Amino acid sequence: MKTNVNSFYDLLKIALKDQSVMVYASSAATYGNLPSPQTVGKESPENPYGYSKYVMDKIAAKYSAEYPDLTLVGLRFFNVYGPKEFYKASTSSMVIQLGHQILDGKAPRLFNNSNKILRDFVSIHDVIQGNIKACKPLKNGVYNIATGTPRSFQELADILQKELGTNLGTEYFSNPYDGYQFHTQADISTSRENLSFEPKISLEEGIKDYMPEIKRLHGKDFS
Repeated sequence: MKTNVNSFYDLLKIALKDQSVMVYASSAATYGNLPSPQTVGKESPENPYGYSKYVMDKIAAKYSAEYPDLTLVGLRFFNVYGPKEFYKASTSSMVIQLGHQILDGKAPRLFNNSNKILRDFVSIHDVIQGNIKACKPLKNGVYNIATGTPRSFQELADILQKELGTNLGTEYFSNPYDGYQFHTQADISTSRENLSFEPKISLEEGIKDYMPEIKRLHGKDFS
């Protein structure tokens, strides 16, 4: 709360003083375990991080009403993957983590029934597009940045094996988490309407584009 909410007030004051455009990171965590599609205006955060982002969105809405000349947009990123995420280590995407497992000669490890666990994976290139377009929105607000097309963990692992030319199978294990989210699919209708956001990169295309960096970083410290 100190980092996200309190600092957000400070940043908003700077944006007002400098008449800046402000685009900030909200989060898909604001939706909690609500059923898909995840739609702006229907939130139920279930952890402190998601709640802090939800509070930021409420603050942003209040500022937009009080200062109509301020351009203020929040973006809810879904499962982002792509180049330059290596520094996130264990919190980086499954794309690079599974890619490195496969390059180690190991079968990718997935939860049981991973063909039924779906996520809205979005390439960093589409995320950048969303950030740029958010600088000139038709109206202030909070918007989902995703593809709107969920893909399974199993599909992800299979695409990686195809790109890497391997056939290692899959190692399955029990999901240890309570309250796990089994399906995310963003409603991006308002993002299309008010940001002209249009995702262009499929999971297959995104992984192919990412592959040189996945290979380049293989064997480096990932802790």
